[in-house]
Amino acid sequence: MKLDELIEHLDYKDLINFKNVEISGISYNSKTTKTGDIFICLTGEYTDGHEYASMAIENGAAALLVERKVDVDKKIPQVVVSSTRHKIADIADRFYSNPSRGINLLGITGTNGKTTVTHLIQKIFEENNQKCALIGTLGYKLSSNGEYRDAKHTTPQAPELQATLRMIKDVEKIDNVVMEVSSHALEQNRVGGCSFNGAILTNLTQDHLDYHITMDNYFEAKALLFKGLKEEDFAVINADDSYSERFLAVVPEGVRKLTYGVKNSADVMAKNIEFSLNGAEFTLVTKDGEFPVNLHMNGMFSVYNVLAAVTASIAMGIELKVALKALENVKGVAGRFEAVVKKPLVIVDYAHTPDGLENVLNSAREITPKDGKLICLFGCGGDRDATKRPKMGAIAEKIADKIVITSDNPRSEDPQTIITDIIAGLKSTNPDKVTVEPDRGHAIALLKTIAANNDVVVIAGKGHEDYQILKDRTIHFDDREEAKKVFEGSVI
Repeated sequence: MKLDELIEHLDYKDLINFKNVEISGISYNSKTTKTGDIFICLTGEYTDGHEYASMAIENGAAALLVERKVDVDKKIPQVVVSSTRHKIADIADRFYSNPSRGINLLGITGTNGKTTVTHLIQKIFEENNQKCALIGTLGYKLSSNGEYRDAKHTTPQAPELQATLRMIKDVEKIDNVVMEVSSHALEQNRVGGCSFNGAILTNLTQDHLDYHITMDNYFEAKALLFKGLKEEDFAVINADDSYSERFLAVVPEGVRKLTYGVKNSADVMAKNIEFSLNGAEFTLVTKDGEFPVNLHMNGMFSVYNVLAAVTASIAMGIELKVALKALENVKGVAGRFEAVVKKPLVIVDYAHTPDGLENVLNSAREITPKDGKLICLFGCGGDRDATKRPKMGAIAEKIADKIVITSDNPRSEDPQTIITDIIAGLKSTNPDKVTVEPDRGHAIALLKTIAANNDVVVIAGKGHEDYQILKDRTIHFDDREEAKKVFEGSVI
């Protein structure tokens, strides 16, 4: 593609050394720049891509997208824009010929539940004899039975995302895509250019305040997904969420709005909810009547996730019996309330926010035998919102009978400092109830001496992750593997 065609609709401020060169790719990492690429000089929290422009040119960059003129030896075209971080999406969308416009693209956003809801919707499409690809935390995959392919973020950077969408459409011939859309991706415009046909809100609770600073900023980032919807698109909102009215208010006129919930009046509701070791059961209430639902998944959060998926399928005109059949066959999602050991019942979950931990522990409490104890092992991530640490400590102390406080992904922080922040939320550090072990592997091993056969253990924070990020390195670490090693005779 020629440079003038690539920037034809771009709101640029200036052109320097313009030549109508051929652009054969997009890069924002000078080390991986190839001949013919346009190099995007991204300005980030720790690095400034303008400082690597010369290296990118040495590796073959044919043009630069910059926020200010860069002094380089070779006179190659420089396109000056106000924000390279926002314009990279426009460039990527243009380069890959607007792939989302030929796809039924659904965006799922919220603090918790995004991954599960995307999987549920993918299953519903397949039960309806339609192909559906999924993009999210675990990577992307082209079918529910397929393998995940790696992704670096919940929502990939714009060039990778647009290339993936183009591949899904042209190579794989898939017309439906369901995608997790993080607040970072929305605020940083990584999904810029994407034409969503539907947007689904799971919930909005405290997370990522190290980045967004305030809950209002966090809301505004999430709201961008809904503000971008067009007439005839649809929005699905959790009526029980405290931000539901604010989300409903930003949905443009002409967009269909559907709500779901348990507590508040909604278009789609669940009542008569019961939990057992086998899963959750409830009565689904819609305008077309009431229907029994029997899930293999457990917990109130699973009920909400199922309601979100069902409401989206109703919005798309998929028959309810098809959707329910798909959902009742789902065994669960990796690292989401995943039972890995029988005796004691050990559940691994990704919960890493106060709300997420509370939901998981309440769900685990529902299935804890009367003569058994609920034990929670968790930590908090380093270099992330520190204000949630004491809150999570207080929640664990309140709901669980015993807690084991350990390390999560400490990153550059001292694990002991993070643990101290968690302990600040406790009313008591009675050793009969509270155990502290900074080494996560040792902490999981301690469960052998803490948990009896009829107890329920929740290992929270990392879920599907098979690594641990330390100060100086990243190591292989999987909560599920560690639990199975400790309780070898009772692995599910």
